[in-house]
Amino acid sequence: MSNHDATKGSVPDYEMLRERIIAGRSQMPKRLAQVAEFSITHPDEIALGTVGSIAARAGVQPSTLVRFAQTLGFQGFSDLQSVYRRKLQQRWPDYQERISSLRAKAPDDPGSDLLAGFSEATINSILRMRDSYDTAQFAAAAEIVSKADTIYLVGNRRAFPAASYLGYLFGKLEMRHRLMTNLANMNEFELSGASSRDTLIAISFTPYTPATVELATRAADQGLALISITDSAFSPLVHGARVWLEVVEEDYLGFRSLGATLCLCMALATRGADLRGKR
Repeated sequence: MSNHDATKGSVPDYEMLRERIIAGRSQMPKRLAQVAEFSITHPDEIALGTVGSIAARAGVQPSTLVRFAQTLGFQGFSDLQSVYRRKLQQRWPDYQERISSLRAKAPDDPGSDLLAGFSEATINSILRMRDSYDTAQFAAAAEIVSKADTIYLVGNRRAFPAASYLGYLFGKLEMRHRLMTNLANMNEFELSGASSRDTLIAISFTPYTPATVELATRAADQGLALISITDSAFSPLVHGARVWLEVVEEDYLGFRSLGATLCLCMALATRGADLRGKR
C-alpha cells in the first residue's frame, strides 16, 4: 500500500494489517521488528497510548514508531493508530465505561487500589479473549484433544498453574494425561513413550521459558500433535504447532494475571471431553 492510498482512506482493517505485520516482520530491521511484536501483543496500548508512552513500553525511540508506520505504507503513526482505534471501538464499545466505573467505585486506599487494578487487568484480559478468539483454531484444538491417547502438559514458571489446572480438569474428566514437571531435570526422558497418537499442550508467555520451548520442539519432531497456548504470533511455540491459541493477559504494575488463560483451559478441556463422549 502506498502513502497515497493511505491518505485517501483505503487503509486495511485490523486483521489485514495484523497479517501484513506478521508476514513482514522477519524482513524488518531489529527495532522495527521489536515494534511489530509489541503491536501484535498489545493492540489496545497502540490504540490508546501516546507516541511517547507506546515507545517507552516497546523500548524504542518515538521516531521508530513513525518509521514503522511508514514501512507499512502510512504517512505517519496517527494513521496507523486509527486502525487500532477502530478495531477497539468495534470490539469493545463499552469497555472503557466499564473500567472507569470500576475505578470510581474502588476505595481510595493503596490496598484496594491494587485489588481494583488487578481486577481490571483480569477483566480486560477475559473480555479480549472472549471477543476475539479464533473459533476455528479452538475447534481444531478441541478435536485434537478429544482424539489423543495421552495428553502431555507442560507449562513452567508463571504458566505452571495453567498446566496443572489442565491436569486437574483432565483427571476429573477421566482423560489420560501427564503433567511434565521437569522434576530432577527429566523432561528429556518423559516423552520417550509418546507417539503420534498423543498430543502435547505447551503453555508459555513472554519471556518464553526455554525448557517449555525445547520440550514443545521435541514433541513436534517426534510426531505428537502440538497445541500451543501463547501470547503472540512471534512466539517460538508457534513454530511446529498443529494449532496455537492466543491469549494476551493485561498487566497492572508489571504483574500479569492468568484469568483469561484459565478460562481458555477450562473451555478446551471441557469441549475436548464433550467431543470424546459423543464418539
